[in-house]
Amino acid sequence: MNMVPSKVFLTKGVGTHREKLQSFELALRHAGIEKCNLVRVSSIFPPGCQIVSRARGLAHLQAGQITFCVLAESATNEPSRMVVASIGLAVPAAGDQYGYLSEHHGYGMTEKRAGDYSEDLAATMLATTLGVEFDADKAYDERKEIYRLSGKIIQTRNITQSAEGKPDGSWTTVVASAVFIP
Repeated sequence: MNMVPSKVFLTKGVGTHREKLQSFELALRHAGIEKCNLVRVSSIFPPGCQIVSRARGLAHLQAGQITFCVLAESATNEPSRMVVASIGLAVPAAGDQYGYLSEHHGYGMTEKRAGDYSEDLAATMLATTLGVEFDADKAYDERKEIYRLSGKIIQTRNITQSAEGKPDGSWTTVVASAVFIP
């Protein structure tokens, strides 16, 4: 049985409720993937996998479907506490080579910082796999240019969701996901 996905889409969501589980379900609903039985997988972007739009990806899902995804989530019930969930993606130039997805969940980070962080994680994992030489102590912007110039990494991106904890202490959950389609 071949279980290598042919497509992937990125999605994100936020949910708030007095119950933590319900806030998670609402975040999944906002992301459009609440009707699926989600199975978390690790970080490999399959060779030849096509990135499709959220709308196109959601059209492939059915209620109750076993759906593989890389999922980042974070939740808080602390007023004003910032939560963030992010997925980073790095796609190799060679179509027969696998890429990487990364997930990051955190507190107190801006959406931009968390997105750059998860994108950096994915790109760095791919760069080390491909033998791209770089200085790990350099800022991501500098390393990103080295990755691009190597010609071995064709694209990097991220999808990130952040939210601030509500003043009434209700639960706020954020999710970001790379959802695989067979």
